[in-house]
Amino acid sequence: MKRFGFIGLGNMGGAIARGLASGGAFALHGFDPSEGMCRKNTDIMTIHATVHELVDNSDYVLLAVKPQVMRPVLTGLASALGPETCLVSIAAGVTLDQLVEWSGKACPVVRVMPNTPAMVGKGVYALCFDHALLDEGRRQTMLDVFSSIGQAHVLPEKLFDAYTGLIGSGPAYVYAFMEGLIDAGVTLGLTRAQATSMVAGLVSGSALMAEAEGAHPTLLKEMVTSPGGTTIAGLNVLDEHRFKFALGQAVLAAARRSKELAG
Repeated sequence: MKRFGFIGLGNMGGAIARGLASGGAFALHGFDPSEGMCRKNTDIMTIHATVHELVDNSDYVLLAVKPQVMRPVLTGLASALGPETCLVSIAAGVTLDQLVEWSGKACPVVRVMPNTPAMVGKGVYALCFDHALLDEGRRQTMLDVFSSIGQAHVLPEKLFDAYTGLIGSGPAYVYAFMEGLIDAGVTLGLTRAQATSMVAGLVSGSALMAEAEGAHPTLLKEMVTSPGGTTIAGLNVLDEHRFKFALGQAVLAAARRSKELAG
């Protein structure tokens, strides 16, 4: 059985670990400087006292640490790394070249970008397989891992800013959309609890329908839109306010900012 280690057991690292634990395909190992985080995960993994001990017991090591501490973590680990270990980073803004350099060019490196729905098992992940030391077997393992806990999309690193603008930041756009609908419902007389519950069901149900139907959103929209009816009246107002244009501009602005931060 392959061994999968986690350095960092906070929200994202812990969520990915829980997802892998449910599949049972890996022996899980973990390290976190917080004793509380360690205790929280003792039921699904072996906890190690040091990062070096964890690396010695892992074939894959997922780095779920804050971007600002990635360099000291990796430079401190470099002496323990070798070609038998595959590093997997989920740190935003830390490039593949930086990861390779800080790890002493000692092992294959995968860069992964998650989004926050990963915390409920519905993540959409971007996987970068650009590192020359990464072999086909490890590529397939990484695809299997992240496909088992959400959607996995292989992208060149140059498209990670696009992913960040659209998918990494995307949950915030969805929540802002939901917030607007909820406020409208309250304006019309629903209680906030009622409006919140209804809108959450609306969004999750619509997303499930889009997945199940596999049809273009335009066709699904037309299923709701009768000539001269209520829906077309509402859609016309969205068009008047350039709703789709505003969404596109938001994605482009977030992608530009991602590139600025990485640069």
